[in-house]
Amino acid sequence: MDEPLLAAMIGSMAHRGPDATGIWTSRNVGLAHCRLSIIDPGGSAQPMASVDRRSHLVFNGEILNYRQLRAELHYPFTTSGDTEVLLAVHDRYGPEGVNRLRGQFAFALYDSGTGDLHLFRDRLGILPLYYCQTDKLFAFASEIKGLLPVLGAPAVDEESLYDYLTYRSVPAPYTLLRGVRKVPPGHHVVLTSAGDIHCTPYWQLPPEPATIATTPHGAVELVEEALTESVREALVSDVPVGAYLSGGLDSSLVTSLMADMRSGAELDTFSAGFGDDPLDETHWARRVADHVGTRHHELTVTADDFQRCWSTLSWHRDAPLSEPSDVAVFRLAELARQHVKVLLSGEGADELFAGYPKHRYAEATRWLGVLPSAALRRAEKTLPAHHARLGIAMRAMSEGTYSERMRGWFAPFTSTERAALLGRQPVRCTLGPFSDGRGDALHRMLYADIRTWLCDNLLERGDRMSMAASVELRPPFLDHRLVELAFALPSNVKLRGGTSKWVLKEVARKRLPADVVDRPKLGFKVPLEKWFRGGLRDMAFDSLTGPSSFVGSTFDQAAVNRLLRDHSCGERNEQSRIWALLSLEVWHRGLMDMRACRV
Repeated sequence: MDEPLLAAMIGSMAHRGPDATGIWTSRNVGLAHCRLSIIDPGGSAQPMASVDRRSHLVFNGEILNYRQLRAELHYPFTTSGDTEVLLAVHDRYGPEGVNRLRGQFAFALYDSGTGDLHLFRDRLGILPLYYCQTDKLFAFASEIKGLLPVLGAPAVDEESLYDYLTYRSVPAPYTLLRGVRKVPPGHHVVLTSAGDIHCTPYWQLPPEPATIATTPHGAVELVEEALTESVREALVSDVPVGAYLSGGLDSSLVTSLMADMRSGAELDTFSAGFGDDPLDETHWARRVADHVGTRHHELTVTADDFQRCWSTLSWHRDAPLSEPSDVAVFRLAELARQHVKVLLSGEGADELFAGYPKHRYAEATRWLGVLPSAALRRAEKTLPAHHARLGIAMRAMSEGTYSERMRGWFAPFTSTERAALLGRQPVRCTLGPFSDGRGDALHRMLYADIRTWLCDNLLERGDRMSMAASVELRPPFLDHRLVELAFALPSNVKLRGGTSKWVLKEVARKRLPADVVDRPKLGFKVPLEKWFRGGLRDMAFDSLTGPSSFVGSTFDQAAVNRLLRDHSCGERNEQSRIWALLSLEVWHRGLMDMRACRV
């Protein structure tokens, strides 16, 4: 195996592991690893071999129950970390051992006895894993950029552009780069000694609801117990652990549980704001920090941060920045890295317990297909800028099928607009998560959210933006046991009496002030509407309408100009659609820069 090639691949991802680098080769097989030392910092170097040298492993993430597994295994351990436990589990149970793991992980294990290479990605897709196959070799990496030394000049997968205009990201197993595939969450990929590739699930969220019999009060107790255990396991670390604290329900609850478990030890929390903008929530974060007793840190994100960081963070993301808050998450990770190596977040709670405004309209989404779509689309076009939220709902409800209406809530463009922008219909269907779910309307919507919005957007964002600053992010809500519990609870404890996330709010009510628990959800919002009429206006026009614009040459230029004009003059709020197109443009320019460097 070519060691310089492996060195180039792992060198492009040094930010993921600045503490150590290792390479192992044997004939036509090679593994490389860069390490962010969290557990057993002084040992557990990778790539790591089993005691009999039959298996070799590279591993990203944490096995949070590794101590329990270690106690159950008869294996001659030489380290005190979780990496060797993975080897011992495989030695004892083979590939099926992955079902015994709790935590977040992406790992590759080469078995010299069979000649097979095994790739595993954790159940919810917290950590990434990509692969490609050329006529000469098979390669995998935690980030797409790690595959570029193998791919040569990267090219856009034009079939994925329709998906991007739908999701602001590309659902697994596809990506925006031709020839690069993403291992789906909860899947096992095997490259056999004969060169065949098999990708199969080892865990899936059941589409059929298996509702457990419990009272509302009993549901609160079950969720509190499961979340407490998950947070306790997420604190497993030999380095300092802090928390993102937005002041919202989810991060505040996680922070409160962390503070209790640390028995008075100092806890660092971090939040970002936008100065005097109405979207700024830092005063709520400070209120929770004072209540819980943390050492709190905060920063202000500006339009200048976006212009300064956008291209660099697109490189880190290996894709367009799907959310404006990507930049704020990175800036927070930069701040946090001065104090901790690991951060806990509240990610996933909205998708488990119905936290988005759209969840209140799950039943309406199911049945409102009887309304005339064309009339809804025409009415939406007449809405003024300050009715942007109503416009989102009307666009979603104008879609022709139930699955499309569910998908439409988070889609920046409708199916009609996507086809018009590209001048063609999609070549593949990615509606499976929206049609596979069973049960009531809310359960179906949450099932689709977990399988699309969460794993391919929010978790991808969280991993890349934190790892760009060499910080590990852990979301305790996504312990698979808590996820399975949440999806076994009846919908009426999630959305109850018009209250979203009711069961979680009842857990939080025992720990947090009532005004924190009951305040309306705002989310991590960025004041883009104002910025696209001010500091970012010229950048948007120049990038999307200039002669070298990828967006301008790929999509319908008249439609792009109309979006920019309507937003700039204040007639409409088109921030989400301008953001989607501008992010694609910024990412593509970076891609072309990389191509130029390889010529």
